Amino acid sequence: MIVTPWRVSGKIDYDRLIKEFGTQPLTEDLLKRIERHAGELHLQLRRRLFFSHRGLDWILDMYEAGRRFVLYTGRGPSGPVHIGHLVPWIFTKYLQDAFDAKLYFQMTDDEKFLVNPDFTLDKTRRLAYDNALDVIAVGFDAKKTKIIMDVEDADIIYRIAIRVAKKITFSTIKAVFGLNESSNIGIIFFPAVQAVPCFIESELTGENVPCLIPAAIDQDPYWRVTRDVAPKLGYLKPAQIHCKFLPGLGKGGKMSASLPETCIFTTDSPEDVDRKVWNAFTGGRPTVKEQRMHGGDPTICPIYYYDYYLFEDDDRKIKEIYMRCRSGDLLCGEHKTMLSEKIKKFLKEHQKRREKAKDLLDEFLFKNR
Repeated sequence: MIVTPWRVSGKIDYDRLIKEFGTQPLTEDLLKRIERHAGELHLQLRRRLFFSHRGLDWILDMYEAGRRFVLYTGRGPSGPVHIGHLVPWIFTKYLQDAFDAKLYFQMTDDEKFLVNPDFTLDKTRRLAYDNALDVIAVGFDAKKTKIIMDVEDADIIYRIAIRVAKKITFSTIKAVFGLNESSNIGIIFFPAVQAVPCFIESELTGENVPCLIPAAIDQDPYWRVTRDVAPKLGYLKPAQIHCKFLPGLGKGGKMSASLPETCIFTTDSPEDVDRKVWNAFTGGRPTVKEQRMHGGDPTICPIYYYDYYLFEDDDRKIKEIYMRCRSGDLLCGEHKTMLSEKIKKFLKEHQKRREKAKDLLDEFLFKNR
């Protein structure tokens, strides 16, 4: 198992990650507190796609005491957006609506330029603007959402980042991120840049505003460093809530754009979806006869997990799908057809909103604050 901000591979043991990263598991008490404020628990909380946190209890304490908080998440624009990327964004919208929270969404075009030797700044800029259309299509409130483009918004970014950087030693960055003497100095400095949206609301308003970061667990190393630095600069430590990785359509591993046939891009056509889902790995048996006799294994099946985490909100129906798969009543081809129709319906609506987002982009950009 390898889990870093730049690489995720192997079979992920999430209990082990909690121990190794020093985070806390989500408890029933925390879920009840969120439900009390939100009215209902999001699918991704009920089914523990979000499973770990740092300081979530504290930020709920602050909110219940009358303090507002801001949200912060982001995207490293290295290619087109796939539905795995949408997972924390969909959840972030739920939090924005439930807590009436402002969102800072960071496009780390600078990071992708620094870590990919083949990328130019022009390419990462174009990808950032293209990816922003998918962010807007999720349905965030334009009045409460600002998309930060790191390179273009470098003026205020740098003013905060340089103060953060002064409080972090190279030995810390080297140890946390596994950097070495051949690492370029840009990527050594970058953790200071990724810390900025945690503090930007406080900097702009003069009010010390708490920040909650919904993101995948691989980004946690950035926030460990940020939490250490925050008190030294007079800021509150950011809190986090971590999600698991959506599996790819192949055997094992998370959804990755580097394996395009194993992931569903937001711009895929209905034909693309049918082909990719039909060719997907499943937990089924080699033959129909064996499936009927012995049943399948949904615990290793991405088709089941897409329903479980994204496309089937009804808990009774998802339990029924699980039992039918286990009993052999539900064949893999039938389940693939069911899921393919759900994905195509979802993408059809997302793509409509994505097209409309081209006319809305300026309303969301941080430079127009």
